[in-house]
Amino acid sequence: MNFQLSRISRWHIESDAINRALALVISAQSKLPMAAHSGGGVTASSDGQFFPAARQGEAMNLINAKYGSEPGLKAYTHLSDQFGPFATQNIPATVNEAPYILDGLLMNDAGRKIKEQYADTGGFTDLVFAATSLLSYRFIPRIRDLPSKRLYLFDPASAPDELRGLIGGKVREGLIIQNWPDVLRTVATMAAGIMPPSQLLKKFASYPRQHELALALREIGRIERTLFIIEWLLDADMQRRAQIGLNKGEAHHTLKNALRIGRQGEIRDRSAEGQHYRMAGLNLLAAIIIYWNTKHLGHTVSARKRAGLDCSPELLSHISPLGWAHILLTGEYRWQNQSERPL
Repeated sequence: MNFQLSRISRWHIESDAINRALALVISAQSKLPMAAHSGGGVTASSDGQFFPAARQGEAMNLINAKYGSEPGLKAYTHLSDQFGPFATQNIPATVNEAPYILDGLLMNDAGRKIKEQYADTGGFTDLVFAATSLLSYRFIPRIRDLPSKRLYLFDPASAPDELRGLIGGKVREGLIIQNWPDVLRTVATMAAGIMPPSQLLKKFASYPRQHELALALREIGRIERTLFIIEWLLDADMQRRAQIGLNKGEAHHTLKNALRIGRQGEIRDRSAEGQHYRMAGLNLLAAIIIYWNTKHLGHTVSARKRAGLDCSPELLSHISPLGWAHILLTGEYRWQNQSERPL
């Protein structure tokens, strides 16, 4: 058995194979009748989860004081409203999560079906607001320090006196018009997969102030952020949807924490490649459990309906396939008695 597992690991565990396996599981889970009660597969949340590493090595594990004094990395995962973890990336523990949002959305077909994307405070920048809007995603981040954010208008002088203190400045419309062809080329580059969006967004964020394309994207982001803040304050249902989506992501993190028990939760692979396979494998395992739970919850619901019991859609929408109490995570070990062992 050890030889077979070693052979499979050496010859069959690689990125494309894991991605194809994950796509198959996510697709199959989304087609189960029970999945439809959780959502339509058109909204998603994304968040980073910290994993401690045994040591700093070639994988460049870093220390983030937010998570303690031990080095580690973050797995940035996208979870659909049907609980399918359709994308995951390893990122350094100290980086801003915002540039990686579009990577997961553009990684596969499941991400391209998303219409509304939720993220926590770490996923918010003006450049992300610009890029998500230009790629036809509705970006809904939870901005923790919302009162400190300023609005940008085309004509600040026309703002009511009561809002003057909230105005941060004037939108530079001419800068957007002048650089519009380059803006479109940048968006096409992201959509075509020529370069990961995170690379482009990080470059734009690090460019000097005089780089006009980066400034034009920032202006577009300011427009989108201003419109979002106004809508967020007026739309209680949007706030509720975002909170539900982010809660699903937190529950998914809890499932992964339960699954990573073999090495006390540490990622001991020294290479970036090994860590990638470790995280991708963990994501695939979580997806398989979610599929299994969704399938058997559906069987239970069907049995209740046949028995004439209440199974209203309003109640079913609150059922989560992220439980693991019924799963024997450590395996089952059987030992023969001394008298039963063959001579």
